[in-house]
Amino acid sequence: MTKHSSSTPSFTIYHNARCSNSRGALAILREHGIEPQIIDYIAEPLNVEQLKALIQKLNMPVRDVMRVKEATYLTLGLDAESVTDAQRLQAIATHPELLNRPIVVCGARALLCRPPEHVLEFFSS
Repeated sequence: MTKHSSSTPSFTIYHNARCSNSRGALAILREHGIEPQIIDYIAEPLNVEQLKALIQKLNMPVRDVMRVKEATYLTLGLDAESVTDAQRLQAIATHPELLNRPIVVCGARALLCRPPEHVLEFFSS
């Protein structure tokens, strides 16, 4: 097990404790001696600007960070080709359950950790 030291970059996890993938990614971080900052994005939803910054770090299209099987996604018609990224971002800000999780951030890089083992990419580089 690697110990977290002051020279180790800090980690943040956008976490939903009800999600097994989110709990799994958090457990892997802790197994590597990392105690990340935990952001419960359901209790404290991100605003549009925070979402833009996070998605930029993920280097993914907005749609790819959304839970497309979530009932809210379909109810709001977010599957339509005409929906813009701005509309999708606003939908996530208003309905945080639409954000796919967990997202782990370290420095300028972020990973959508589905499955949770994707978090190991931080340790292989």
